Amino acid sequence: MSSPEQSAGSTAHHIQHLNPKVIVISVAAAIGGFLFGFDTSVINGAVNALSDEFALGAGLTGFAVSSALLGCALGAWFAGSLSNRYGRIPVMVIAATLFFISAIGSGLAFGVWDLIVWRVVGGLGVGAASVIAPAYIAEVAPAKFRGRLGSLQQLAIVLGIFVALLSNALLANSAGGSAESFWFGIDAWRWMFMLEAIPAAVYGIMALFLPESPRYLIGKGDLDKASRVLYDFTGELDVNLKIQQIRHTLEREDKESLRDLLGGRFGLKPIVWLGILLSLFQQLVGINVIFYYSTTLWQSVGFDESQALLTSTITSIMNIIATIIAIVLVDKVGRRLMLLVGSAGMAVSLGLMALAFSFGETAAGSDAVTLGQPWAAVALISANAFVMFFGTTWGPLVWVLLGEMFPNRIRASALAVAAAAQWAANWTVSASFPSLSNIGLSFAYGLYAAFALLSLLFVYLWVPETKDRELEDMEDLQLGRQGKGAKDAESA
Repeated sequence: MSSPEQSAGSTAHHIQHLNPKVIVISVAAAIGGFLFGFDTSVINGAVNALSDEFALGAGLTGFAVSSALLGCALGAWFAGSLSNRYGRIPVMVIAATLFFISAIGSGLAFGVWDLIVWRVVGGLGVGAASVIAPAYIAEVAPAKFRGRLGSLQQLAIVLGIFVALLSNALLANSAGGSAESFWFGIDAWRWMFMLEAIPAAVYGIMALFLPESPRYLIGKGDLDKASRVLYDFTGELDVNLKIQQIRHTLEREDKESLRDLLGGRFGLKPIVWLGILLSLFQQLVGINVIFYYSTTLWQSVGFDESQALLTSTITSIMNIIATIIAIVLVDKVGRRLMLLVGSAGMAVSLGLMALAFSFGETAAGSDAVTLGQPWAAVALISANAFVMFFGTTWGPLVWVLLGEMFPNRIRASALAVAAAAQWAANWTVSASFPSLSNIGLSFAYGLYAAFALLSLLFVYLWVPETKDRELEDMEDLQLGRQGKGAKDAESA
């Protein structure tokens, strides 16, 4: 008779077709990713206007732009323990409420410091959504289709970025500038923030109608509800076997906590470090510099505000296309090869951006950088190539891996720690960019290129393939290019 671990791999083959219901609930859960993208990118079109209105210097501007990311790290850190205690759905509702409050508060801010407070509140929601959506989708998705469904999180993020940039451009153009007065005499940049209240309300309402994660329900002993979710949504035919497998992986620890992540030579289990490093590299290549500062960046190379907003919007469309490509490929090609290609492509495109900006000229009495031809074209093409390589690989695949690579008993907590590390790195990169750009844009992009090269080495040596593996098989996940370290990961 086979053990639960031996039988787990075969369960995936019972599910031949993707149940439309699991697509629906995965899309609904991924709306948190939409708000995640919208909230973190909406600042792009407002940064110059709010900087002028509140008379901010470079340092305070960088802090205002990146302040939401401090909340993101905190939200991610606590989302795991909250979702383990109260369930995945209540955390989604809390996140939606935080998004709504932040949207209204940011739009009505009377000074930079209360704006920062409201942005941090929104960041708490973003951080919670960044943990709960990939965990929830991974827990309801069949292994055969988990990569595609997990990639919906990143697709929702890039759609949120696109809608934020598009609405910013429409509002700025309609008002005659982001700092100009618009509806009800309120400045356009304030409306940029307040529009987020609409998708926040939709997310909160939809979350109330989602089924709870079957793995959470089994952990709480509610087997009847878990059975219904597995059969009706996941499409699991042998529900009793699946419940047996899930219970086997959960029963080793009565109660999940951050203490379960401890172990190994460096304080944490190797699989947890793997998740943390994946998160760090996703941010250290500088992707969010493109989305937070691209409008300002393209203005610095000769575009007016309207052209810069349009260019930023086009870049976000490229990101959407890239994510769709990733969804098509991820369950066919696998995670590992795509990450390797992405790292190599990002290193080359970032290197070309660094080279292009080394030819930039600064006019007397101005901080603006001017790029002549062909370097302006090289910078523009390279930036979009960078977005494409990131969007087809590291953007969606890190979320897929974080949702699926951890064993059941530590998934939510480990994902929370990895996501918190990701947001801390995001904040560091975003807050430091104004200072790095003062040293030189060539230096900044050269630094990001170096991290892209390091990410290539990291994936080649340590990142395993998780394609087609059941979540219950992740206990035996092999770390390292040649599979070494699997048992060490558990025994260390």
